[in-house]
Amino acid sequence: MQTEMDAAQLAQPGTADWSARVYGKQKFAGAGKANSGLLVPLERRMARFVLPRVPRWLETYHLTLLTPVWAVGIAGFSYLAARDLRWLWLVNLMIVFHYLTDHFDGKLGKYRDTGLCKWGFYMDHLFDYVFLSAILIGYSFLIPQRSFFNLLLVLCVFSAFMFHTFLMLAATDEFRVSFSRFGPTELRIGLIICNALLVKFGTRPLKGVLPYVAGCGTVALALLAFRAQKKLWQSDMAAKQKSESVGACLE
Repeated sequence: MQTEMDAAQLAQPGTADWSARVYGKQKFAGAGKANSGLLVPLERRMARFVLPRVPRWLETYHLTLLTPVWAVGIAGFSYLAARDLRWLWLVNLMIVFHYLTDHFDGKLGKYRDTGLCKWGFYMDHLFDYVFLSAILIGYSFLIPQRSFFNLLLVLCVFSAFMFHTFLMLAATDEFRVSFSRFGPTELRIGLIICNALLVKFGTRPLKGVLPYVAGCGTVALALLAFRAQKKLWQSDMAAKQKSESVGACLE
């Protein structure tokens, strides 16, 4: 494996700008995320402080491979929360841990020029699905069985957002992980707030809100798909016109 540079050395003024390496255009499109979430400016300032201080023994792939640990913790503590909702505070702690490792794994790899672009892309987003599944499995312990269908609808809708992201990456070479001003960080904050409300008010509202979550998600997904297909149609037509113009010039 390629020898990694010392984080302290990378932080020195004589080295290339770290932000260009971390946030700039990447050779592999899947390694560069477009994120317009509300908290992105704050996260970039946090990254400037954190990345040079990550211990050298802690590698980018260590952070990626911790996601299944947090997912098991989420499912396990949610199971315990079925008897005592205060266990949801530990679920929230797992979500925070997942945020930290998931947010910094790719950035640390690019910061140190580890080179694990495609491995990181595959494993990171495979484990994102594991994280999403763990969240919904955890909620299944807190609702009556008759509400499982609504939970399945939520899984279908949120999985469709992931599929949309990967389809657009293949079609446009742009990896956009936020929708309007709502990104992965905002989603985690929403989950943490939801769990805090469950501890405070009990689980009865959860089964009632699931159909609305699925319904609102479906509407948002439909609008997103309409905008995406319109953009791709225009791109195809522009490419066709350009090809026809080139062909006419060569005749």
